[in-house]
Amino acid sequence: MKKSALLFVIPVLTLFVGKIFAQNTLNVTTHKRVFINTDMKEGKKSFFGWGIFPGPTEDIRKIKMQVTLGHPDSAAIAHWDYLDFIYLRRTGGKSGKNRDIELGRLITPYGSSFTDDWSFTWEVDVTDFASLLRDSVEVEYVHSGYEPDKLGWALTVNFEIQTGPPVADPLSVTELYKGQFPYGDKNDPIENYLKPVRITFADDAAFGRIRIQHTGHGFGPPDGCSEFCNRWREVIFNGKVIDRTDLWKDCGSNPLYPQGGTWVYDRGHWCPGDLQNPDCYDVKASSKESLIDIDMMPYVDSIGEVDGKEAITAYLIQYKQPNRRFDVAMEEIEAPTSKQLYGRYNPSVFRPVIRFRNVGSEPLKEVEIKYGTKGFKSKSYKWTGHLDFYEETTLVLPGPIEFDEGKNVFEVELVKPNGKKDQWISDNVMRSTFKSLKTLPLDFVVAYKTNKKPKENLLFIINEKQDTVYRRNPQQCKPDMLYTDTIHLEPGVYEFELTDKGGDGLEFWAEPQQGYGYLRFLDTEGNILHHFISDCGNGQFLAFKATPEAQLDSTVSQNAFFIYPRRTRDKLELDAFLKNPQKLRVQFTVDEVPVEIHEYTNFKSGTFEYNIGYLPKGRYIVEIYVDNVLVHKDRINHD
Repeated sequence: MKKSALLFVIPVLTLFVGKIFAQNTLNVTTHKRVFINTDMKEGKKSFFGWGIFPGPTEDIRKIKMQVTLGHPDSAAIAHWDYLDFIYLRRTGGKSGKNRDIELGRLITPYGSSFTDDWSFTWEVDVTDFASLLRDSVEVEYVHSGYEPDKLGWALTVNFEIQTGPPVADPLSVTELYKGQFPYGDKNDPIENYLKPVRITFADDAAFGRIRIQHTGHGFGPPDGCSEFCNRWREVIFNGKVIDRTDLWKDCGSNPLYPQGGTWVYDRGHWCPGDLQNPDCYDVKASSKESLIDIDMMPYVDSIGEVDGKEAITAYLIQYKQPNRRFDVAMEEIEAPTSKQLYGRYNPSVFRPVIRFRNVGSEPLKEVEIKYGTKGFKSKSYKWTGHLDFYEETTLVLPGPIEFDEGKNVFEVELVKPNGKKDQWISDNVMRSTFKSLKTLPLDFVVAYKTNKKPKENLLFIINEKQDTVYRRNPQQCKPDMLYTDTIHLEPGVYEFELTDKGGDGLEFWAEPQQGYGYLRFLDTEGNILHHFISDCGNGQFLAFKATPEAQLDSTVSQNAFFIYPRRTRDKLELDAFLKNPQKLRVQFTVDEVPVEIHEYTNFKSGTFEYNIGYLPKGRYIVEIYVDNVLVHKDRINHD
């Protein structure tokens, strides 16, 4: 067993509304900034790591698997959206039992435009495998793809374990389906692989959880299946359809943005830069033999060039009866929070958003919620509804989010489910950290340059009363026009939003025909107060505080760069704006090797045209340096 496995035990004391709860959180790290790259001959490569998990007699309440990708320390970052798997491979040490359990799957992002300090963390609940994540465990990360071995990622895999009595005692884990099955082949239909599975429940089983990881890949003509076609899947238990799901995901709201490739295009139940949450369905245990079946929408590739594959892994986890009747658990504080997964709408100021789950056997019909920012008076809200066992809900709480300057702590406590004392209180309280809002002056300018499709975009600002104090409608805008609106606000807090119903932002490299637009907040002297990202998919959000004392934020760059088009056969333009005359260097690179360099001294602003038609076709990175410091990085495609 490797000695590099890490175990951290953190006793957490949570103080809220006068009560103290104790709970242990263990962190088991199996991979710590491991450089992962592809094997171009095999198309996949494995990276193994060991972890020391709690012993079989220690109670586990919950396990989250956290996966982080970062820019590697001494290599170039990877480029493509490859399908990666995370497996529980062995238990009980090197001579222990071999397992083949998929804990999760990650589709890597398009990383070519990420800077050296980039990293992103995803997480997924893997409590269903708590009976196997015990003692010495080997975890395998399988990275697919065909990139050169000098490109890669820095990978960290951590398991955050909350101790405490399980919601229900697990009995067994049974594989139902596993494979990448052809979709659309009339000579080999997918139903050949998705045949009903016969299951016998244990005598003391109360229910089973069907846990499915499912993504579609390949995009052959004419329908783009399975990556780019919307199709449905049915889950059938004992002849009854218990779920029908459209296997499609909106990628324009991806929390990881922008990316270097076609990240905004919706896909077959996944997006680039996405650790997939499994689809889970609880079914009642039966004393008789049961049948579990998965059916796909009937489909035959009319051209006969079948490329579509459905990557499906499914398990049945059998459980005893839930251990408590009245038990509710906090799942997440989505706003306010500093977690990257919820960064699109944070920090927030008007809408606390939480998720909680009923983990008691009795249906949850009401619960009192106490919440607020630490240091401010707490609020109370009574939720009413109906949640059966293990169902969760997302709730928008009333009232503003108070904050002090700097770092803040938001706290939520769930009290008296169904008017009863909660039978396990340690997961009733949750905290999140968040930063205070950006401060802007009362008077500023919205500088909005439209692209060629301004009918897709709406801009608006709302105040504390939810009144709209600024709005620029699509009908007010013409293509390729710069609009400068001077805003006059009263002191207070506000939220600004840009929406894009086309889902491709103000600029997207793969669609040069839509032109490019940009959005900036400027002070009345023309200094940049806030940059918005043009390649933003479904839109942009900013909560801010307006005060007469606001000063120009020295951390906001006064430099602005725009490269268009980022998909070209020969020419492209660079618009560059610097606050002060400085040295500017623009270089085109391939795998971090410069192939063309342009330098300008005492540069302030201007537009440059570059002809790259003579260069070999492929993907290039444009790096922009100001006084030898890298300040901007973009990917371009030379077709």
